[in-house]
Parts: sequence; structure tokens; C-alpha cells
Amino acid sequence: MNLNEITIKQAHDGLKAGAFTSVDLTEACLKQIKKRNKKINAFISIFETEALEEAKMADDMIKSGRQQALTGIPFAVKDAINTLDRRSTAGGKILDNYTSPYDATVIKNIREQGAVLIGKTNCDAFGHGASNEQSMYGPVLNPHNEKKVAGGSSGGSAAAVADHQCIFAIGEDTGGSIRQPASFCGVVGFRPSYGRNSRHGIMPMASSLDVVGPMTKTVEDTAVLMEVMAGQDDLDATTVGDKVPEYSKKLDSVNSKLKIGIPKEYFNVEGMDEEAKQIVENKIAELKKDYEVVEVSLPMTKYAIPVYYIVVPSEDSSNMGRLDGIRYGVRAKAKNLYDVYAKSRAQGFPEEVKRRIMIGTYALSAGYYDAYYKKAQKVRTLIIQDFEKVFETVDLLVTPTTPSPAFGLGEKKDDILAMYLADVFVSPAAVAGIPAISIPAGKTKSGLPVGLQIIGARLEEEKVLQLANQL
Repeated sequence: MNLNEITIKQAHDGLKAGAFTSVDLTEACLKQIKKRNKKINAFISIFETEALEEAKMADDMIKSGRQQALTGIPFAVKDAINTLDRRSTAGGKILDNYTSPYDATVIKNIREQGAVLIGKTNCDAFGHGASNEQSMYGPVLNPHNEKKVAGGSSGGSAAAVADHQCIFAIGEDTGGSIRQPASFCGVVGFRPSYGRNSRHGIMPMASSLDVVGPMTKTVEDTAVLMEVMAGQDDLDATTVGDKVPEYSKKLDSVNSKLKIGIPKEYFNVEGMDEEAKQIVENKIAELKKDYEVVEVSLPMTKYAIPVYYIVVPSEDSSNMGRLDGIRYGVRAKAKNLYDVYAKSRAQGFPEEVKRRIMIGTYALSAGYYDAYYKKAQKVRTLIIQDFEKVFETVDLLVTPTTPSPAFGLGEKKDDILAMYLADVFVSPAAVAGIPAISIPAGKTKSGLPVGLQIIGARLEEEKVLQLANQL
């Protein structure tokens, strides 16, 4: 096995034993990036010189007995997450020249352990997309089939992990942007409960849904990362004060009396791929050997997509207001202030960003706020109550992650509704603010990965990770 193909746990143990150095590990990842990134397009920015310097520092930490869980391990970060003194574009040309003056809190936590930041990954601009075709730096190709999309919006992070261009990556999930590309690329993608991880330094899309989380090769690696990333942050008032469990030490402590619910609404979607459905059902059959598995109903699930596409554009419209070409970012040449605003945004935003700003501005406008945004928030409460009710009778829910494997490049780009519906299984948990993970369930006959999703009650990440690890 090549060094770039190992897991966090294997890397930690190998570094501790002196089997290889952080420089060796980093060079192996950089070699794979040089070999594959021009084709896959997983990275927008690569920090070769800086990464090798960080790797040398990590080796010094290890030699002096200061090794921690992530010391010396090369990782990548979605470009919509701020990284100190590193270019951070969010996939949009309006921030093409932006260098962040600080690390996002979760990235600070990781880098303080001596992890090596190797680059920033491609993404749909500002998280607006489900295929990574809305990046202004070109689409990300799926490492399993380069004619297929990698998923979005954290497609670059998923592809980088799947193609072994880094050991792990950090993504961001507003409505499924970690789990959907994880499913398409055959890696583990975890969305923790809203408030479990700090959002400070995450470029805001929809502030009431945004969550940052890990994308890894194994569930064990995800558990290790969550111990480092999670926790209360004074810079983010939405974070919770609950103690962070020792996820990695309790992965094998699965309760044999777990009761697992299978929501019927997630298996009766029009256009669902039959082969993908069968792969997930085969995994559910395995669960029935060890646990009580029952069918449940989440009748409000069908409203999650329409709620999502009112709440998110509305909050988008507000958050995107700061990107005007004046305070930071790329400023268009113009003769007056209005034209600076208009031209900077026209040139710096892709089509989907403009679409969401317009929809959101309309939904928040006088005379329409009550009819759209306020009503969507009321229905959102019903979706939350739907989950709370079902978790009174079962411990976890198991569903497909997506209705199909990765679709073809350009296949849905012009069919906006079809693109939005790609998130039909991942958006409900996001709207409700509860934890969910996508793990590889198998592959189709053509070799495309299929993901299985496990959803838990709020702040029940431990149960979700335990079952995911067993599967």
C-alpha cells in the first residue's frame, strides 16, 4: 500500500513507530496531486512549499514526544472555509484574490495538533450546488468514473480523499454537501448536529443550517477527527456546551438492543435507481440479523426540499450582501459606486449564486415574507417534530444517501429542479439540525459507489458513529 492510501489511524501509528516521517507522507500525497489533480480538479490551491515546512515541524514534534492524534498528517480543506494566510475563494471568482487573516475554529483545532494543510479543495461556489459544476474553477470529476460528477458542494474534498490525494479532508454541509459527494465518491462523510462544531470562519451560506464536518476513509478516522473538531466556541454562540464524548474509544460499544427505523418515504421516491436501492436494502437485511428493524413514517419529509429552497436562498441573500467588491475580494473597474457593486457581483458570482440571491430577496421582500420565509420556518418546525416523534420509538434511522449513484457531467446542469432533488434524502436531517453520516454500502455493476445514510437524534453522534463503524 502506498503511503498516501493509509488512514489517519495507520498514519498516526506509523509516525509514532518511526516507520516513515511526516515529510514522507506529505510528499506521497503531493506526488498523487501532481499526477491526478489536472484531471480530477479536486484542488483549487496547493500549498506544496508550506506543507513540506509544516511536515518538518511535525516531525520535530514527534521526535520531541509531543505527538497528538493528527500530528504530521496531510489534510485538505474545502475552499469555503477560512485558513490563515492561505487563499480562500469559496469557488467564486469574486474572492479569487482573498487570503484569510485567520483560521476557522475547527481548522485551528486541527492545525494546533500539527496536522499538515496540503491545499484547498474545489467546491460549488459558496456551497450553491449539488454536482460541483457551479464552481468558477471548473467541475470536479469523480475518481471512479471521470465522466461522472463528484457531487457537491464539497465535491473536491470527497474526490481528494477517494483519490488518495490527502489522508482526510474537511467539508461543509448545509443541505447535504458532505454526505451527497461522500456517497458519490465512496468515502465516509459526517454531518454532526447543528451546534456541535463551531461555524466560526466558515463562509456563511445559510447560517441556521451550515455545519462543518469530516470526510474520511473510515468511520474510525471520522471519530478521531470529531474529538478534535467538536466543542463549545466563544466565537460561535450557536455551539453547545455539552461535553464532547470520546467517540473513537466507544466505537465498538454498540448497544445490542438498538431499534432501527426504516422510513418508508425514503424508498418510494419517483425515479429512484433500482440497483442503488437494492444495495441499501441488502445492508438493511444484514442489520436485521442483529437488531430489531421496523418500518417508520416521516410524513413531513416531502416538505424538506421546498422548505430548504426557501430558507436557504433567503439566508443566502442576506449573507451574500457582504460580497460587494468594496470591502474585500475582486473589484470590477467602473465609473461609479453602483457599477462597482453591479459589475463585481455580475462577474464574480456564477449563475446558481445569482439565482438563489434573487429567490431569497423575493422571499424576504415586503408582502411576501409571511407567505414564504415565515411559513417555511413553521413547516421546518413540523419536520423537526416529525423526527423527535420517531426517535421516541427508535434509536436510529437508516436510509439511502442519494436516489442514484453519481450522474453524468452536464446531465442535470440545465435541469434545476432535478439538481435540487438530488438532495431529497439528505436535506431533511439538515433542516432538522440532527446528525447524519453517509458510509459506502457497495458499488453498482458499473463500479459506481452507493452510500447508506444513518440518522440520529440531536447530539446522538455517538450512536450514529457506532452503527456506521459496525456496518
